[in-house]
Amino acid sequence: MSDKPAMLPWPEDDLSAFGPVEEHKVGRIQHHVGRVMERNWSCIPHVTHHDDADITAFEQRRLAWNAAHPDNKRSLLPALVKASVAALQAYPQFNSSLSADGTIQYRKQYYHIGFAVDVPAGLLVPVVRDCDRKSVDEITAEIAAISEKAKTKGLGMNEMTGGCFTLSSLGHIGGTGFTPIINAPEVAILGICRTRGQFVPDAQGKPVPQQVLPLSLSYDHRVINGADAARFTRAIAEGLEGFSFE
Repeated sequence: MSDKPAMLPWPEDDLSAFGPVEEHKVGRIQHHVGRVMERNWSCIPHVTHHDDADITAFEQRRLAWNAAHPDNKRSLLPALVKASVAALQAYPQFNSSLSADGTIQYRKQYYHIGFAVDVPAGLLVPVVRDCDRKSVDEITAEIAAISEKAKTKGLGMNEMTGGCFTLSSLGHIGGTGFTPIINAPEVAILGICRTRGQFVPDAQGKPVPQQVLPLSLSYDHRVINGADAARFTRAIAEGLEGFSFE
């Protein structure tokens, strides 16, 4: 029998005693997401590793591609999906799930990648399946279609389950890093913030402009150790740095 004291009850203050308040019922989707996040944060020992990807050459190649192919432009997210698949293949412990009691690890032989979509009702995470067998064009088209559906018609549970790894990007808003909550039963999630410019010295000490992409990897410390998290994040960064748009 545990001697750990029970958690204190939630404070039920009369907030109107301190000033005017407005009451708004939490939406159904946001309420469900909140319960899921509470469970995941409470049950998974999270650690977050931060790193930067040098995407200077990547951006140069991407912009050149888009100028030459205005009807078939490339963006960052599909490239991140492909880089994530390569990293999962190199580090299979990241492509796994634990049983509820933590005694069995399931190594997945498929590569389904989720990505967070901010919708008016809350946060949805659609899943693109079999990303190892799909081209960048196929992934790009599927991301666009399912994102639009998430924002307009909504998604079924079958479109948001079965993921192996999740990407959560705040790059269109800003930020320099954050600690994303793992989307159980996955064991890791990658947060992406806005690309920033900086100067770094070259071999002669002269400043050279560089574009860096902040990456924040949260991982389940029951499955993954810090050294492998650092290697995995480096693998994604290097996958972007050498990514080919052909």
